[in-house]
Amino acid sequence: MPKRSRTGKPDVNQMASNLIDAISGDLPAEQPDTGKNPAAVALGRLGGLKGGDARAKKLSKKRRSEIARKAARKRWGKSHSRRS
Repeated sequence: MPKRSRTGKPDVNQMASNLIDAISGDLPAEQPDTGKNPAAVALGRLGGLKGGDARAKKLSKKRRSEIARKAARKRWGKSHSRRS
């Protein structure tokens, strides 16, 4: 059977526990700092967003076609008999 994503709803016991914690003032601590520099993270994301377009512009039409053809062969050449 395929794995399904969770609906994101907490179960009744979790909701009751969160309610009791909120009423009693025992709120969970804030999430710890990841230790990453926010400016560096933003810069890395910016580079990642630009990367695909920049690479596509750099490649010739023939090379892009070869890459796409290879990807299609990989995608459609898979054996679908052992799905889990």
